[in-house]
Amino acid sequence: MSISTHVLDTMRGTPAAGLAVTLLRNEPDGDGKEVGQAETDADGRVRALTDEELDPGEYRLEFDTRPYFERSGLSAFYPSVSVAFSFEGGHLHVPLLLSAFGYTTYKGT
Repeated sequence: MSISTHVLDTMRGTPAAGLAVTLLRNEPDGDGKEVGQAETDADGRVRALTDEELDPGEYRLEFDTRPYFERSGLSAFYPSVSVAFSFEGGHLHVPLLLSAFGYTTYKGT
């Protein structure tokens, strides 16, 4: 049971390397409990956000986009991107297509 992601910079047509990603499990009180954290590699990938077994439930990925764009001299309209999803077990891949002024995500394989 794992969750991975791949972030592509659609403005440049390149992987978004060095972008911090946090995985949180949504708790009944509305807060999120951090269960994993990583940084995208040179290919823009995080192959596994945690080594722990993940229970099915509601999770979210938080992408810290501000530092990524600031390194390029750009200001980010979205300083962070939050993607909430249901995890039913197995492997889940959540790609993010990112630009300074927009983003798209989908359920990958």
